[in-house]
Amino acid sequence: MNAAFFFPVAVAIALTPGPNNFCALNNGIRQGIVPALVGTCGRVLAFSVFLTVSAVGLGAMLLASEAAFSVVKWVGAAYLFYLGWRAWRSREFSGLAPTQASSDGQALAQVPAPARRWRALMRQEFLLGITNPKAIILFAAIFPQFIDPSQPAAPQFAILGPTYLAAEFVASLVYAAGGLQLRRLITSQRAVVRLNKATGGFFMGAAGLLLASNK
Repeated sequence: MNAAFFFPVAVAIALTPGPNNFCALNNGIRQGIVPALVGTCGRVLAFSVFLTVSAVGLGAMLLASEAAFSVVKWVGAAYLFYLGWRAWRSREFSGLAPTQASSDGQALAQVPAPARRWRALMRQEFLLGITNPKAIILFAAIFPQFIDPSQPAAPQFAILGPTYLAAEFVASLVYAAGGLQLRRLITSQRAVVRLNKATGGFFMGAAGLLLASNK
């Protein structure tokens, strides 16, 4: 398949709402676009693992294994619940220094995310990606549908794989930019608490949906 034709399809798939894209939205709100895109490198690394597994034919085996799929699902749900519970209880806005949290009615100053946090953002996106069983389905079951069986598979994966990973950066940019716009609504400590509870509620809800889902 021609990469130019596959790219818009890949972007449409990458834009599908999910934990990683919500993470980019959340990072866009709290940190800004550039840190959110840096964090996306962790997601891309996780998805690169799935692409490699799919390319060598192990993805179908993992998808067929109920036990392996269940382990990934439970680990992913546990991590989502952990993130949700931590966000729900937090009263902090990570894009701000502690002294810059304002009282109601006062504007919160926008502060660039420190470089030392970027590794944490990448690690979070990586863990969300690598423990998402839906990603296994994508790369082990759906992605190979775009491979022409009459042609050598390796060169096609070498083209389509990076094309899809680039699409993930596009999706992350869209969500992070949306988050940056939503940041304008965070004008008080009360708004910070509401944001944290909404974030926590989403992640814990996603954990519940993940546990309730089947392959």
